[in-house]
Amino acid sequence: SEIAKLVAQEVGKVLMEAGGDVQEAIDMAQYISGLGRSAIGEMYPSELQNKMCWTTRQPVGVVGLITPWNFPVAVPSWKVFPALLEGNGIVLKPSELSPACAVAFIDALFEAGIPADLVAVVHGGADVGAAITTHPGIGALSFTGSVATGRRVGSAAMETGPRLVSLELGGKNAMVVLPDADLDLATDGAIFGAFGTAGQRCTSTSRLIVHRDISDELIQKIGDRTKSLVVGDPLDPSVDVGPVINPSTILRLDRYVEHAIGSGAELIAGGGQLIISDCPDGTFYAPTVLHRVKPYFEIASEEIFGPVLSVIEIDSLDEAIEVVNQVEYGLSTSVYTSNITAAISSTDQIDTGIVYINAPTIGAEIHLPFGGTKHTGNGFREAGTRGLEQFSEIKVVYVDYSGRLQRAQIDNRPQVDSEPSRSDWK
Repeated sequence: SEIAKLVAQEVGKVLMEAGGDVQEAIDMAQYISGLGRSAIGEMYPSELQNKMCWTTRQPVGVVGLITPWNFPVAVPSWKVFPALLEGNGIVLKPSELSPACAVAFIDALFEAGIPADLVAVVHGGADVGAAITTHPGIGALSFTGSVATGRRVGSAAMETGPRLVSLELGGKNAMVVLPDADLDLATDGAIFGAFGTAGQRCTSTSRLIVHRDISDELIQKIGDRTKSLVVGDPLDPSVDVGPVINPSTILRLDRYVEHAIGSGAELIAGGGQLIISDCPDGTFYAPTVLHRVKPYFEIASEEIFGPVLSVIEIDSLDEAIEVVNQVEYGLSTSVYTSNITAAISSTDQIDTGIVYINAPTIGAEIHLPFGGTKHTGNGFREAGTRGLEQFSEIKVVYVDYSGRLQRAQIDNRPQVDSEPSRSDWK
């Protein structure tokens, strides 16, 4: 509860979400520690008799971890615990916007018995991140952040490598709502997906792709709910939405919203900064819903990282999937429908790493791999058993226990088969 309060104070999450951030780290610790008794390799049959083959994983030495501010405890836990289990030391650079949360997390690890010389925390901005990225002593690098920064990190790391480089980047997540969907359920999902953490999640619902036949009814429901959300002090349990991270975010959101309205979008709710009397210096942005957004609008294709939901109307599931897939990101998508055929077929066609059916685009579980396609990442996954792969190298082991060479040496004569077999040719 102490760390949850610190999360609320430092990054503005409401208390319930801040507690969820911390609970996810607790769950990850329990899950990864359990994997210490799980298989870390695989046994394979050999082509030859009297031969064994298996794989194992080797630590890389020291890993560099660069983590974001929006999940200041959960995301470090996704990286720290697997890296430790795989036998590595750690250099962690948290976001300069959430240093206190990182220190509290690491202090808790030390209190729990993690040797202090296994984890080092360094603070700073891009210069510190660059030093970690290119340091010859770093055997693996795991980065979570924006696409632009991730590209620079990945390029610099490989130029001075070789090293393992895992990039978890942005998202432009969509919720598809078909005519047979439960609209009350879809409304709940849209509100929580778009405005939880003030829209500052890589999995936040940024696009609502709704069938034209039900768009008016659904938009009315979502608009009414949006206007009723309480924005304010994240330490107040009655508050639904806290602040965005800093003043520059306000300016960026205003630019996107104004550009969309100038391009023909209709403002349904929100649309600007809020001044909260109890927090006069807080950076609050009204939860915003925009209707009549076109797929080619800037706001419909770029990650904006704030409490803004863009509504795009479509006429079919095929058109919806086309709109979902046209952006450069591929993290998370949700589909609301009561048609099992539409639900399952859409999971095959949607090009994202995560697909939800009748649930919002947020809410990943720690025992399943997390990550995306296209510019959202570079192929690695975090969490689940796959989360171990970015912190270790695979090794293949062959053991020939036939003893043929030893017997030949003992007999002091060459061993020659009268008729070579196909295995002997190999």
